[in-house]
Amino acid sequence: MTQLKFGIIGCGRIAQRHAEHIQKVGTLVATCDIVIEKANDLANKYGAKAYQSENDLLKSHPEIDVIAVCSPNGLHAVHTISALKTGFHVLCEKPMALSVQDCGEMINVAEKSNKRLFIVKQNRFNPPVAAVKKIIEEDRLGKIFSAQLNCFWNRNNEYYHNSWKGTKSLDGGTLFTQFSHFIDLLYWIIGDVKEVNAYVGNYNHQNIIEFEDTGVIVLKFYNGAIGTINYSVNSFGKNMEGSLTIFGEKGTVKIGGQYLNELEYQNIDNYVIKDLPPGNPPNNYGQYLGSMSNHDKVYANVADVLTNKGVIATNGFEGLKTIEIIDKIYSSTKRL
Repeated sequence: MTQLKFGIIGCGRIAQRHAEHIQKVGTLVATCDIVIEKANDLANKYGAKAYQSENDLLKSHPEIDVIAVCSPNGLHAVHTISALKTGFHVLCEKPMALSVQDCGEMINVAEKSNKRLFIVKQNRFNPPVAAVKKIIEEDRLGKIFSAQLNCFWNRNNEYYHNSWKGTKSLDGGTLFTQFSHFIDLLYWIIGDVKEVNAYVGNYNHQNIIEFEDTGVIVLKFYNGAIGTINYSVNSFGKNMEGSLTIFGEKGTVKIGGQYLNELEYQNIDNYVIKDLPPGNPPNNYGQYLGSMSNHDKVYANVADVLTNKGVIATNGFEGLKTIEIIDKIYSSTKRL
């Protein structure tokens, strides 16, 4: 397999995970962060060159194949568009952007530039998630009646301290930063959302974050199914649960654990999901844990697509649909 060359824009915590897995499919050539010390630290670890300006990185390394955009949420669109226009493929971290309009522009620029736009949705690779997606595609659950999504995590004050996290302009909201993966799985497994009613409130992070820390949502899908989302970053002391329960005419399943990483319940007509491989551990960021660390599979897909004509796992359109659903939720919210 051809060894790909990568650059990283944004050298925070998730960039460490990207750099680790880049080594398995290619070479990290350059890093960039407005805090040059962060760019230097990552570059020195992997023998790359550090930059403080993304434009300097993009202009200095035409040999790079893929730019990994790991900057704050609110900068994903501008960094992705700059990289695409300069002639690079892009792997963009979640969320794709903070507006549907920006997502559409990113897709348009990718098409005009004839470059690939990959979106990180690593929870799709969780073994129980992939298994449930497969049985739904095989119609083993029959018509889907309803779904319940629970997202109960802990994000304490320290998490938001002295950070872009918690700001409306760069973070966007709890559904963007903490739970966009979960919204993506609702879309991917159940279908697109037609109608939304939601209540949100900030109960435990007043004067710390500029948006909600809790929400309750009722959804109606285009296929006729209904669903609920209950989410909070107020689980006391630690993350509690990330689960998706699906009720169909021929079966009921629940994917649970803290990160949608366990098959907690199944009762399916004449079928049993079995022999699931163990999943990867969650991303460990010291004081808190994030989603499942399936970035190895994300990078394997990038390499397969670019060197072996493989099928892209998550494209720009799917990234846009996640943002569209989040936008519907936030546009319909009644704040408490």
